[in-house]
Amino acid sequence: VQLVESGGGLVQAGGSLRLSCVASGSIYVINAMGWYRQAPGKQRELVALNTIGDNTNYGDSVKGRFTISRDNGKNTVFLQMNSLKPEDTAVYYCYYRQLGSAYWGQGTQVTVSS
Repeated sequence: VQLVESGGGLVQAGGSLRLSCVASGSIYVINAMGWYRQAPGKQRELVALNTIGDNTNYGDSVKGRFTISRDNGKNTVFLQMNSLKPEDTAVYYCYYRQLGSAYWGQGTQVTVSS
């Protein structure tokens, strides 16, 4: 399974960005698909995750500002990020899990200037 992310960039505080991640390869069943992020010197943390049954979990710091959505027909997950803050600056990684195996994208940089 390969994951290709897009949509990162530089934005001012209060702005918005939309990330996309397309999964390709041996796709059987999507048990989970979503986003994590890692800021310099910090551990990777959950941003938003959509799991089988259309359950969604958000990291506490992004609740109410970020929205995850999926296009199952295109094996794509999106992350709409609004009201961005400088502390949202990080590399954002797409995450995909199926049949007990987890996969990560290469990451896309999001930088929020104050």
